[in-house]
Amino acid sequence: MANVLPVAGTVSHLPPPPGGRWTVADYERLPDDGQRYELIDGDLRMAPAPNPDHQHVSGLIFYYLMQYVQMSGHGRVFAAPIDVELSPTTIVQPDVVVLLHGGAAAITSQRIVGPPDLVVEVVSPGTASYDRREKRDLYAAAGVREYWIADPGHRAVELLTLEGRGYRAEHVYLGQAIIPSAVVPGWTVATDLLFG
Repeated sequence: MANVLPVAGTVSHLPPPPGGRWTVADYERLPDDGQRYELIDGDLRMAPAPNPDHQHVSGLIFYYLMQYVQMSGHGRVFAAPIDVELSPTTIVQPDVVVLLHGGAAAITSQRIVGPPDLVVEVVSPGTASYDRREKRDLYAAAGVREYWIADPGHRAVELLTLEGRGYRAEHVYLGQAIIPSAVVPGWTVATDLLFG
């Protein structure tokens, strides 16, 4: 595995183990080599390290969600890297994860298991289509109630809400607009503040 390198700025696929498909057990045996891995329907992916803009925006979103969710006693907020097991063949590492009290996800000693109430992904040029297609479909199928896609380049957040087994695109928010989250209690943060 050490000879497989990611293409700069893109998500790379790694060859499967002898069984043909990756499992959670295979994932757990990966070396702690500082890389970010995700397991998508039995396919192991290695993502590039986030750039400074990505980290800045991710940190601000985490900061504000901490205030509205965790500090107000409504649940817990986590920032990447943290494993979220959506199925026996899928483990993802969202940029920010919100778990409300009484939600469907459980916190174990190793990871979060089950669908979070809210997942936030901050897109980079190399991961935008991955976040907007594959991850969107995975999160919807798993039952993640709300999905925010933050785009630092456009200083905008797209809000997707679960409707049945798929997401309904609510709107793209920017400037002084406030994301009308059904998950985050009392959210009143202007979208521009999430981008610094």
